[in-house]
Amino acid sequence: MSYTKTFEEFEVYQKSIVLAKVVFGLVKNQEFEKEYGFKDQIKRAVVSISNNIAEGSEYNNNKQFIRFLAHSKGSCAEVRSMLILSEELGFVTKYQVEQPIALCIEISKSLSKFIEYLKSRIEK
Repeated sequence: MSYTKTFEEFEVYQKSIVLAKVVFGLVKNQEFEKEYGFKDQIKRAVVSISNNIAEGSEYNNNKQFIRFLAHSKGSCAEVRSMLILSEELGFVTKYQVEQPIALCIEISKSLSKFIEYLKSRIEK
């Protein structure tokens, strides 16, 4: 199936870019300085959200796109988990992670709706 929108036009993609910017800003915090592995992992996971949306959209195939959106949803959960953990470990405050966690939840819900929509459009 051919899409009329490019991935840049998908609202969920745009929100994932906002989330990436927030997370990249958050890990500039001095508390993350010695936690290179943790910092690297959360950055890779947040970038994976938008990249999977972009990559999946280019296949012009709903089944493939659904698979990539599911990967994106998984990365979104990983980021949320790491944000929670970063607060629990004292790298950031609860206030600092409230907005990105809420954005993760919003993105995850949007991805679920997008997946359901695409599933309904698959020719049987």
